[in-house]
Amino acid sequence: MRGQEVKECTAPHLFCYPAQSNFSGRKYPLSYVKGIQSQQLYPACEHRGRWYVLLDAACFVSCSPLDLSQYPADFVPISFYKTFGFPTGLGALLVRNEAAEVLRKTYFGGGTAAAYLVAEDYFVPKPNIVSRFEDGTISFLDIISLHHGFETLQKLTGSMLNIQLHTFGLARYTYIVLSCLCHSNGKPVAQIHCDNDFQNIAEQGAILNFNLLDCHGRTVGYSQVDKMASLFNIHIRTGCFCNTGACQYYLAISNQNVKTNLHAGHICGDSIDLIEGRPTGSIRVSFGYMSSFEDCQNFLRFVVNCFVDKPLILDQKRLTKLKSAELMESAASYDLASIPNGQLGQQNGQTISPSPERITPSEDAVSEEEKNNGSSHTLTNLFIYPVKSCASVEVTEWPLGPQGLLYDRLWMVVNENGVCLSQKREPKLCLIRPVICLASNTLQLQVSGMEPVTVPLETSLANSDLRTSQSKVCGDRVQTVDCGEEVSTWLSEFLGKPCRLLRQRPEFQRDMKFGPGKENCGPTALSLVNEAQFLLINRASVSFLHEHIADRYSHQLIQRFRANLVISGPQAFAEDDWSHLTVGDTQFQVIGRCGRCQMIGVDQKSATRSQEPLRSLSECRSGKVTFGIYLAHQSARNTTAVPVLSVGARVIPRISESTDKP
Repeated sequence: MRGQEVKECTAPHLFCYPAQSNFSGRKYPLSYVKGIQSQQLYPACEHRGRWYVLLDAACFVSCSPLDLSQYPADFVPISFYKTFGFPTGLGALLVRNEAAEVLRKTYFGGGTAAAYLVAEDYFVPKPNIVSRFEDGTISFLDIISLHHGFETLQKLTGSMLNIQLHTFGLARYTYIVLSCLCHSNGKPVAQIHCDNDFQNIAEQGAILNFNLLDCHGRTVGYSQVDKMASLFNIHIRTGCFCNTGACQYYLAISNQNVKTNLHAGHICGDSIDLIEGRPTGSIRVSFGYMSSFEDCQNFLRFVVNCFVDKPLILDQKRLTKLKSAELMESAASYDLASIPNGQLGQQNGQTISPSPERITPSEDAVSEEEKNNGSSHTLTNLFIYPVKSCASVEVTEWPLGPQGLLYDRLWMVVNENGVCLSQKREPKLCLIRPVICLASNTLQLQVSGMEPVTVPLETSLANSDLRTSQSKVCGDRVQTVDCGEEVSTWLSEFLGKPCRLLRQRPEFQRDMKFGPGKENCGPTALSLVNEAQFLLINRASVSFLHEHIADRYSHQLIQRFRANLVISGPQAFAEDDWSHLTVGDTQFQVIGRCGRCQMIGVDQKSATRSQEPLRSLSECRSGKVTFGIYLAHQSARNTTAVPVLSVGARVIPRISESTDKP
């Protein structure tokens, strides 16, 4: 509307804004509430008609008190999950009585009607606003738990004001130390996204948002940081936090960048953290009433141990300035004098860096002869993994099928809800040893101390006893066949929980997703793999990593990376720059590098977890945790011959025209 129409408009207006940004923790003035309502704050408020204010307080009230008598917003959404950490999905919409009359629903559900007819368009809502808007049965069991939440909060903290002082003090301490950390060359370790120096509790909440930088000033991908943090039991949030506006503002992401990133394969919530070196999101650390000073120290130690080029340097000029800054609103501050010069401090007599113990190199270390074996590459090992996340089967010669190596990852173990299990949550899967018997057309599963169980390799859908179902693998819907009760009972007994074995349906076609590096790759059929048909690792790269972690690591590196093809070669990580390769007479296209997670920390012989080798992989590759490359088979034209890979075959790589070394 414009001109005279604007002046004559008497429709109600709604102004919405957050009390606190969930991205950066910035607090917006609560005085805006009365300013908008009185039509004095914003030029558009001159429009006739009443102005209502919706104050989004979900993030704000988790750690700060809110007095609605002083700031009388008309509508206030809050989240109990953000306040208590339980229950999930429960919140409330606070509505001022005088504002309730403008709320009208365009639909109705059970329990909200005073009367309605089926044959006519006739519906009368209940007069009470609560009854009018709460459709169906409310979550009364979750609501009961809120009483205990408020009671616990009061007993432990005394008041929301105490929580605000406590959490702001933790956030400020972490901000000061993190912002002063520097690499050995003086470059900052972190780029912090905020609009202040954490000096005013009325302007900043208990949230710290940042990106980590390497010693060259390049951004470390947030998904890599998240993977490393999980090894140290540190829980962080990464991405854009459903706040695209703030993400674009702080990271300087243009509208065109968002569209280009989508075309490059990045969608909200995925792990693509860098595109052409620019971050697609950031890292957020949030503090609550249960957070402690030790949590801050543990987080900062984690950053120093994993992402700082040693020796650590502290920006003393900035540190002195921030430590001496006067805090407003009498905010609590932890003893910043505990930060000594040049290092992050000591606790209980122990410094940040662990004291490594030297161990004997593993049996999987690559020999000097192998490392210096000229410029040729050779296929040294061939592995298939019939059951996803279970042990490998090593072969010397094996045929290729339409989806990769024949029988590779055609089966998977799922829980009672049909969710695929992996070693991330069930490390004991690695102790299950599959055995393929082509002569009897069977797959046998073996575990120490139990009788083996057998299922057919091929599944006939004509068998009426078989149950078909839909499952998901990496977001893809896959059609599967249940392998029966006998193997289900066997798996459930070993894993100690209800489980079933599913096989991918023979006629089901699952295609590789489009994404970076896959543009020129035609339709590629996949089994139950995560990303691509094949995974290749280089023994020279394994040797390099082993030497890096030999001081604090044991053995079996090759098995932990769960590759299909293992090759020998003279140069570590040379495979990162390949675009194509030929193994014997079989041609492959390189799809991309394999991003690693905490699953490589599972010892494939004992099912125990450790921080290695992911921790050292991140250190020696400047924050990146890629190891190995994904491949897709390029079928030869005008031939019906079945390709076969053999150990000892020569590997001939082709270098990519555009390389992007880590």
